[in-house]
Amino acid sequence: MLRRIITTASKVLGVTQTGLDEIFKVRALSTHAYLCNVFTHLQYQVGQLFSVAEASKNNTGGGEGIEVLRNEPYEKDGEKGQYTHKIYHIHSKVPSFIQMFAPEGALVFHEKAWNAYPYCRTSECSGLCNEYMKDDFFIKIETWHKLDMGTTENPHGLSPEEWEEAEVVPIDIADRSQVDDVDYKPEEDPAIFHSEKTGRGPLGPGWKKELHNSNCPYMTAYKLVTVHFRWWGLQGRVENFIHKQEKRLFTNFHRQLFCWLDRWVNLTMDDIRRMEEETQRELDQVCIHKP
Repeated sequence: MLRRIITTASKVLGVTQTGLDEIFKVRALSTHAYLCNVFTHLQYQVGQLFSVAEASKNNTGGGEGIEVLRNEPYEKDGEKGQYTHKIYHIHSKVPSFIQMFAPEGALVFHEKAWNAYPYCRTSECSGLCNEYMKDDFFIKIETWHKLDMGTTENPHGLSPEEWEEAEVVPIDIADRSQVDDVDYKPEEDPAIFHSEKTGRGPLGPGWKKELHNSNCPYMTAYKLVTVHFRWWGLQGRVENFIHKQEKRLFTNFHRQLFCWLDRWVNLTMDDIRRMEEETQRELDQVCIHKP
C-alpha cells in the first residue's frame, strides 16, 4: 500500500523569503508502500539482490546507468549488513519539464544504502541525493520485511498525526491494471508465469487469500519513502512525479522478481555476492559517461 504524508510549516509569519524558506525546509512528501510476496525471508533476500543486479545491467549503457563505487560488509552499533554506494546517471529518465531547467551534472545522483535485512535503509547523504542541489533534494527509503500478509499496522513507527494523514493505495503485483502499457511484458506477468522449479504461479485474482490458506511461504516488504525537493515553482510537481514513479518502480521490480524465480531460487548468498562482483566489473567496463 502507499501512504502519502505531506507535512507543512505549522505557522508562517508574513510572506518574506525567510518564511518561504521555512516552508520548503519542512515540507516533504512521504509514501508508505507494502507488497505481499510468495517467498520466505531468505528467498526474498536472495531474489531481491539478484533482481537488483540484473536491473542494474539492463539499465546501464548509452551514456546513462549505474556506477557501483562500494559494495562491502559493515558493522556498526550492533548492526551488521551490506553497505553500498552507487551513482545514478538518469538524464533520459526524468520528464522534459525537469530536463529543461536542469544544468549539466544536475541529473547525477548518489545513493548510500545499508542493507541489514530484514531492515534496510538509505540514509546519511539523505539516501538518494544530488551534488548540485545538495540539501534541497533527497529521496530516503526505509524497508521492513515481515512474515505476514500486510497486516502490520504502522511498521515504521510514524507519529499518530502522520499515520492519520496517510493515503493508502494497495500494490498488487498480479494486477494488470496497476501496470502501465509501456511497462507491460507477458514474460514478466505473475498472472501468467508458472515456476517449474517451485510450482508457484500463476497468481490469480484471489492469490493473497489463497496463499494465506496454503502451505506456501509468504512475507511482506513494507517501504517508507520520503522525498524532499526544494526548487521554486517545481517542488510540488516534482515530488508528485517521484511519488508516482516510486509506486511504478516497486510494482515492476517485484513483478520481475517473481517471474525470475527459477533463475535465482537455487542460489545461495555466496552465489549472490559473486554475482554482484561480476556485475560491478561489467558495469565498470560500460562507458556510461559517454553516449
